[in-house]
Amino acid sequence: MNRDKVTENQEGRIIGRNPVREALRSGQPIDTVYISQGSGGLGEIVALAKEAGAVIKTVTDQKLSQMAEGGAHQGVIAFGACAQYVSVEDLLEVSRRKGTKPFLIICDEIEDPHNLGAIIRTAETAGADGIIIPKRRSAMLTPTVYKTSAGAASWLPVARVPNIGAAIDRLKKEGVWIYGTDMNGSLYTETQFDGALALVIGSEGNGMSRLVREKCDFLVRLPMHGKITSLNASVAAGIFMYEVVRQRG
Repeated sequence: MNRDKVTENQEGRIIGRNPVREALRSGQPIDTVYISQGSGGLGEIVALAKEAGAVIKTVTDQKLSQMAEGGAHQGVIAFGACAQYVSVEDLLEVSRRKGTKPFLIICDEIEDPHNLGAIIRTAETAGADGIIIPKRRSAMLTPTVYKTSAGAASWLPVARVPNIGAAIDRLKKEGVWIYGTDMNGSLYTETQFDGALALVIGSEGNGMSRLVREKCDFLVRLPMHGKITSLNASVAAGIFMYEVVRQRG
């Protein structure tokens, strides 16, 4: 058997040089390409991955073998996306077509795919126009995200951007107000959400990054009456989103 033909599609994985190369050449959505340290002859794959906008990560051969789970990886594994990404402009066009004020969700380094999937699911049911995620340090549109979203990832557009701060600046030029979720913010029920807005949901462990927080126009919080001082990111996101729905209703 030709070892170049070995491939595995479990959880969106594509294993082996030829399978990864052809997936990139065919335009198949690829999120991340993992390259083994010291592997030669992968220049074409790296170039194709860069052209496709995929994230390229260098890992040890041992790590790659663990990811392959017995597959002949030949120094490279790619993870595909369950849907195509769009641009921030595409997201803004959604509200223009609907004739409504923009309503966007920005996920600032949400790394748990189950959280991202749950946020996408709630955002779709709440009537949001789309989601913005960063290229690095973020969950991607993997099959796990798709499954957790209950299919909402097929309907709600997602933009993956190199820099969240730059995306926020672009939104501000279009008159979109940025609302960051932070425990030091104003109570969410005492905040007006009736204009063009983007809600920033921070990472599970550290919340929003400092640079993103500084770019927010408003900071809002949920009341905490127990001994635990934070909520799961997707749960908190759902509460904020439906306050927007209530006020716009």
